Amino acid sequence: MTDQDDANPSEPADDTAPPPELEDGEETIDFGADETRRGAEVVAAMVKLLPNGPGVYRMLSAAGDVLYVGKAKSLKKRVANYTRLGQLPTRILRMVQATASMEFVTTKTETEALLLEANLIKQLRPRFNVLLRDDKSFPYILITGDHASPQLVKHRGARSRKGRYFGPFASASAVGHTINAMQKAFLIRTCSDSEFDSRTRPCMQFQIKRCAAPCTGEIDAAGYARLVTEAEDFLSGKSRQIKERLAADMQAAAADLDFERAAVYRDRLAALSHVQSHQGINPQGVEEADVFAVHQEAGQTCVQVFFFRTGQNWGNHAFFPKAGGAEPGEALSSFVAQFYDDKPCPSLVLVSHELEDMGLMAEALSERAGRRIEVVEPKRGEKRDLVEHALQNAREALARRLADTSSQLKLLDGLGKVFELPHPVRRVEVYDNAHIMGTNAVGGMIVAGPTGFVKNQYRKFNIRSEDITPGDDFGMMAEVMTRRFSRLVKEHVSRAAANRDEDGFGPWPDLVLIDGGAGQLSAAKAMLDDLGVTDVPLVGVAKGPDRDAGRERFFVTGKSDFMLPTRDPVLYFIQRLRDEAHRFANGSHAVRRSKQISEGGLQEIAGVGPTRKRALLNHFGTLKEIERAALGDLEKVPGVSATTAKAIFDFFRKG
Repeated sequence: MTDQDDANPSEPADDTAPPPELEDGEETIDFGADETRRGAEVVAAMVKLLPNGPGVYRMLSAAGDVLYVGKAKSLKKRVANYTRLGQLPTRILRMVQATASMEFVTTKTETEALLLEANLIKQLRPRFNVLLRDDKSFPYILITGDHASPQLVKHRGARSRKGRYFGPFASASAVGHTINAMQKAFLIRTCSDSEFDSRTRPCMQFQIKRCAAPCTGEIDAAGYARLVTEAEDFLSGKSRQIKERLAADMQAAAADLDFERAAVYRDRLAALSHVQSHQGINPQGVEEADVFAVHQEAGQTCVQVFFFRTGQNWGNHAFFPKAGGAEPGEALSSFVAQFYDDKPCPSLVLVSHELEDMGLMAEALSERAGRRIEVVEPKRGEKRDLVEHALQNAREALARRLADTSSQLKLLDGLGKVFELPHPVRRVEVYDNAHIMGTNAVGGMIVAGPTGFVKNQYRKFNIRSEDITPGDDFGMMAEVMTRRFSRLVKEHVSRAAANRDEDGFGPWPDLVLIDGGAGQLSAAKAMLDDLGVTDVPLVGVAKGPDRDAGRERFFVTGKSDFMLPTRDPVLYFIQRLRDEAHRFANGSHAVRRSKQISEGGLQEIAGVGPTRKRALLNHFGTLKEIERAALGDLEKVPGVSATTAKAIFDFFRKG
């Protein structure tokens, strides 16, 4: 099963051209002539008030939902195109028919309009745009700037810590390989600041020549600063100069018969060569670039992105936008604009298809980056080879996606048959609770659809009700379901097909699986009845005797409970869904428990007060090390008795 990364098509750059052709999805909206006229009249009324200058427009439904966000060089000319109903493609016609009002923002330049459009699309998630709905959080390498001796670390998330960030990398493993090689090449520390400050002698990293040990003064501040500068230069694309400098230093040391120092330079040089040679395809003439390649097949689209920095391949990632009938250049243009909305852009962007307005895109990216950015569709040479390599990966990724989707749809259809549902199953929600003796109780909801697990739809619920007896699974399940479906009823009253995407995936579940037996099922059904939700199928999944997988018993309201054959593929599928819900709920519970311990202190453990807490932290340094400590190590802490050590050891291993 795979994560879901979705998108929809963008508008053309030409203000006089009709909106892009968008392929019809499975859903249909039956609008009559009156609705057609009303939508067109709304647009026509707006045209009279619009300026000829650049800006961004939003088309809104009667419920206030944003249907589409577009940018224009001339708002008046662009919006006027929507009044020519005879020239509009079917799906764009439906969008106009659903339009009840419009909003506008004028900008000084078309470049500003493009940047604002990308930002609004990511924020508002309009149904008819190319939408990077599940944008991957890429990892970076950070050389910290908030310590006298900078640290080399992997970073993911908001770039709020002081220092220099290098990336993005396509995966954590790519970051790990690069940091591993850079430790050998530049001897930069990777330990935490607290560990650094507590050292009295060099650690093992110094012994195996992976750190210069500034913590104990094995290298002076000026020498360590030079290493940090070299590491930053290397990650900034100056790898050739760094290698030439190291080679010259090695030769000079050898000429002075200082063979030990020459060996150090030799090892550092070898580490740099390794990081540049073991990553597969590595360009010779491209120091820094991102490569975008788009492939379309069977009504689906794949955008493959490769990252190249310092002449190295920093990995790749495949996105699967739902671009409808948008041409490759149209889909890619909107995709690239949104992709760099919150990421640093390299000096060169290579694309497999010509974008709608290459010059405008380059100008917009340059303005955002504060330096010159080049956007190119290469036709020959090494750069074209990089694009062809990305295209091949896009074709292969989409082929795998199509195969996975086909298998997933069969399993979803199998669920419908097993539980005798009257409609196709396209969205499955699975609920589970996690707690230890009723403390830090968390409810988890995971979602699966035609493309696999949809992780951007997962939700966790911290159990807040004071009326629930600790450990009352029925009460916890009722609270979770109440909060989930109350919000669903409020935000998505209509369960019409119009709210579903091309795969039939929408906000309302077609099937709800609950981890538990008849009791949990009854609690959930009573809650849904109170909310007036009576058409959502509920199934309780009770673990078999001794919690054996394969012996689960299924409970459905109004039917006798039953089991499935042990080799039934649908049974394996349900087990995977249940295990994922269990993993997610337990993980959320562990995070909450750890947060409570760090905020409330180790005093939460019986026998541990402020004095012993200080002793433990002084001995181990961090809470994480206390959690990992063996019983024998805990007993060695001054002031901690064997009984208290056992209580601490057991506390961190419950569940």
